[in-house]
Amino acid sequence: MTVKVDVTAEPGDRHADPLNGSANGTALVAERPSPARTDHRRRSSKSYAALDLGTNNCRLLIAEPAHFGFRVVDAFSRIVRLGEGLGLGNRLSDDAIGRTLDALRVCREKMAAKDVARARLVATEACRLAENGPFFIDRVRDELDLDLEVVDRKTEAYLAVTGCASLVDPKAHSVIVFDIGGGSTEIAWLDGQAPHAFADPCKRIRAWDSLPVGVVTLAERYGGIDVTPETFEGMVEEVSELLLDFSLVAAPAGRGHNFHLLGTSGTVTTVGGIHLGLARYDRRRVDGMWMRNGEISTVMQRLLHSDFTQRAENPCIGKERADLVLAGCAILEAIRRAFPSERLRIADRGLREGILMKMMREDSVWRGGRR
Repeated sequence: MTVKVDVTAEPGDRHADPLNGSANGTALVAERPSPARTDHRRRSSKSYAALDLGTNNCRLLIAEPAHFGFRVVDAFSRIVRLGEGLGLGNRLSDDAIGRTLDALRVCREKMAAKDVARARLVATEACRLAENGPFFIDRVRDELDLDLEVVDRKTEAYLAVTGCASLVDPKAHSVIVFDIGGGSTEIAWLDGQAPHAFADPCKRIRAWDSLPVGVVTLAERYGGIDVTPETFEGMVEEVSELLLDFSLVAAPAGRGHNFHLLGTSGTVTTVGGIHLGLARYDRRRVDGMWMRNGEISTVMQRLLHSDFTQRAENPCIGKERADLVLAGCAILEAIRRAFPSERLRIADRGLREGILMKMMREDSVWRGGRR
């Protein structure tokens, strides 16, 4: 695996986005594009939409520009498991496609209900890898009149950084940002202190990588229902091997002043919710929270010693994710071992927020235009 060392902006001719959210780290998320083609614009509307179709989830946000950020208008998320079984047959199954089309129909209806000026609908690892990925993209276009854009790994990593970078400790000179997905895990080293609150976070990326492993693919290989400590350790070791090249390049990160980890994914938000003892997951309490190293270990041990039924009954996990959460924890544990830190900040924001900020920035919706 080749680690990508980069100090440039986002790939191609796309300019990297500013920080997502407000200066104090308040979450600013939204959803809802029109049912028109991706990137379709109508001047009469102030709403923007971002859709992230991953290996496990289909998520939509609709937002309106606010002062150097945006205000959420609508949101939608559904577990579709588009990449279910992909590691075994390299094809999207008919059942998975059916579930995903149903979710996309809901997204189309939501977008139609809002006067959206611009929308960007992206698909990630499952559609990148599947032999019938192009067929699926064509079917979505033909049946739903929606254009899905299959983004490359670099674009995905940069958008994820953009979406959660407002939660980086402003005093930190070095941060490891990671996004644990269903089929891949993006990780980046942000080096140097941000010059000001709205500085482009992607210009701080010293190195990045996209690991070909996520919660769905790892759980399918090792089994996610009955996970023994030995099985868990095997998952950690596999991810650690995939991380090796990046960890060597980014080894100096841990020596940076006020170094910390910043994670965005269902895994880290679940760990945060369990630590808080939430009777029901509450994004407002989890997004932006800090966890100490020992607190993370305590939650992981609790999960590892819980059976499938106990995990499914936890309100921060649920039945749909009970077979995936330990695979996610194994990826998190591998990252913690590679980059020991006393602090982890949890982000319930990421790719969609990065897409929204990028589109609004390109349209110069904020006073002063591009920076």
